[in-house]
Amino acid sequence: MPTTPPPDFAAALAAGPLVLDGGMSNQLATAGHDLSDELWSARLLADEPEAVAAAHRAYFEAGADVAITASYQASFEGFARRGVGRAQAARLLASSVELAREAARTGPGGRRRWVAASVGPYGAVLADGSEYRGRYGLGVGELVAFHRPRLEVLAAARPDVLALETVPDTDEARALLELVGELGVPAWLSYSVEGDRTRAGQPLAEAFALAAEVPEVLAVGVNCCTPQDADRAVAVAAEVTGKPVVVYPNSGERWDAAGRDWRGEPTFRSARVGGWLAAGARLVGGCCRVGPDGIAALAAEVAVRRGASDGTEV
Repeated sequence: MPTTPPPDFAAALAAGPLVLDGGMSNQLATAGHDLSDELWSARLLADEPEAVAAAHRAYFEAGADVAITASYQASFEGFARRGVGRAQAARLLASSVELAREAARTGPGGRRRWVAASVGPYGAVLADGSEYRGRYGLGVGELVAFHRPRLEVLAAARPDVLALETVPDTDEARALLELVGELGVPAWLSYSVEGDRTRAGQPLAEAFALAAEVPEVLAVGVNCCTPQDADRAVAVAAEVTGKPVVVYPNSGERWDAAGRDWRGEPTFRSARVGGWLAAGARLVGGCCRVGPDGIAALAAEVAVRRGASDGTEV
């Protein structure tokens, strides 16, 4: 009897909301791993890959449908500063997808899970908080040249989707959108924002509009921002692009770059997911300081709403 082939990521997204994982760095830190290196969580791709796989499994066990790989801070330039050659750096980038894929295959319940290859902004490689400012002094062409090699490697590793995430300004968005158009691979574009603007100060409507006519971009939205800013951004992204929205804010605490510590109180609440879904979100999760417990609560909220939409008792 012929079997039905598994749906691709776009089809799964169209069928209903998917739950993203939470912060990779906080989960690794909770497990006792030192992330003070400039490579941040990407260091463990070389030194302790099983720790990365364990972090993915923790989020799948919490109810996540999608794992975002540990490649956010990974780049040829960053690995070179650690004495890692290009061939080995390429293998480490590809391994980030393989580790997430293996965790997806061995997760509980036997259900279909997905892998999003993280493509962090240029500022993440500088390891000085520049991804929260943008405006690096580089043109679009220079940013294309920086991102192209790792995008090619990550795309060749065959993730389900590329996560173009924590993008602070429209110049970098233009560079990334040019590349995904050339590669023909599915992606989501997610800005880091403050209020109603990108971190670099551009209006969100203008920033989201860049992706509206790019067929490779399956979803547009925000991450690594406060939950309050995420609340405001979802409706704008949906209205401007007509695409599904991706939203995964931080806990609500703020990173103190000078003190290298988180300050304030968390404001991330799973109850927010109802508003996000009503406004057009289809990929929902958490970023920094949102751990498996937060994702479990969010996944439970999504399950309730899935059941209500299809008439299933929950």
